[in-house]
Amino acid sequence: MEITETNTEGLRREFKIVVAAADIEQSVTLRLGEIGRTVRLAGFRPGKVPLSVLKRRYGSSVIGEVLERAVNDGSAEALRSRNLRPAVQPKVEITSFKEGTDLEYKVAIEVLPEIQPMDFQEISIERLRPEVPESDIQAALDRIAKQQRKAEPVERGSAQGDALVIDFKGTIDGKEFPGGSAEGYWLELGSNSFIPGFEDQLTGAKAGEVRTVAVTFPADYGAADLAGKAASFTVTVKEVRAFAAQPLDDTLAQAVGMEKFDELRRAVSDQIERDYESMARQRLKRALLDKLAARHHFPVPEGMVDIEFEGIWRQLEQERERQKATGEPEEPMNEDELKAEYRAIAVRRVRLGLLLAEVGRAHNITVAPEEINRALTEQARGFPGQERKVFDYYREHPEAIDQIRAPLFEDKVIDFILEKAEVTERRVPVSDLLKDEDDEATASTATAGGDGETEGAATEAKEETTTAEATAAPKKWRSKPKR
Repeated sequence: MEITETNTEGLRREFKIVVAAADIEQSVTLRLGEIGRTVRLAGFRPGKVPLSVLKRRYGSSVIGEVLERAVNDGSAEALRSRNLRPAVQPKVEITSFKEGTDLEYKVAIEVLPEIQPMDFQEISIERLRPEVPESDIQAALDRIAKQQRKAEPVERGSAQGDALVIDFKGTIDGKEFPGGSAEGYWLELGSNSFIPGFEDQLTGAKAGEVRTVAVTFPADYGAADLAGKAASFTVTVKEVRAFAAQPLDDTLAQAVGMEKFDELRRAVSDQIERDYESMARQRLKRALLDKLAARHHFPVPEGMVDIEFEGIWRQLEQERERQKATGEPEEPMNEDELKAEYRAIAVRRVRLGLLLAEVGRAHNITVAPEEINRALTEQARGFPGQERKVFDYYREHPEAIDQIRAPLFEDKVIDFILEKAEVTERRVPVSDLLKDEDDEATASTATAGGDGETEGAATEAKEETTTAEATAAPKKWRSKPKR
């Protein structure tokens, strides 16, 4: 095998590789011999099929198999011999081959850049520690109390705040429509959970009463085929129920599985504090990523940037389609300017992802199986009653585990950097934490390759680090997060 490097421009490498015809022929012969030892053909004893017969029968497929292996082996040797780490899948072009002649082909590849992380001790950063306001704790307890209220049937007309148990059937132009009917539906008057105007027309209704309710679906209603249309509902009131206030005492705690109200209050306070601490960490993480981005300017592989940009742009186009489907007005935009802006985001994401991957690789930061299992269990808890399906999905799709591993790895690298940096803490009211939220984007994590888009990235980045990425989007992106 003869390997010649023909281009070393930037991160791009190109090679011309020649595999001698004799080597190809030898590989074909060996492979046909392997087939001959097991194949059964009429008229021949096992293991006694002549090579010429095997070649006529299997020659074409064996040559294709041998060529594929030769291309893969040659490409891998070109990288290995020069200690290069590929960023994306190599592009291969066969330039010359006929049976009995040398195989010649070209390999084009982008490699990962050399990365020299800064001295993290030079970083000075502030960590905000939010103070949980008493009003938030009280509001949370009030919400729990409201959820635990008991509703008893009453013999009177309904009023705001009552709950109705109703059957209803809706029509448009005299015809029923999908989703327009239900039985035993629980409706709390004043909750504004139904079509505007629907609840108002049921005020004063008594059990057993049938009313006709006329409404018009909002112009921006989620179902485009119903938006802006007038509908009529025949509503049968089966029960009127009045809520009894739930006091903030031990009975409320016992209703949610605790013994004392003080215990419930502490649990609520701790949960709110954890939520605000999570927000504070995201701000700290964003500030750290900004500092890292400002201090690192190494080149990034265009192929990785292309993949990242295509993902961003695809998300934007999906948002456009959603807006069209719902009749929502689209924001005017200059597509060329928008593409330039989002490509800059893609460059930042790739650069930060490669930096974090390199820091993790250099300092042997890995994610242990038990950490993945804990995260997977936590994720399954978000689907009550379907936990087994979540576990089954990840067992059947092991590649999807990267979607769990990547953010865990990224957080561990972030923590490693913060341990080296000079971090000062400041207690602040929650209002300060939330101030200028529009101008602060939370850091996001994603797995490069988690959906198969970066297949072929460097082994080190994929096997251990999965090349995590983190960044923030500009204001026009953040105004609609799905973009």
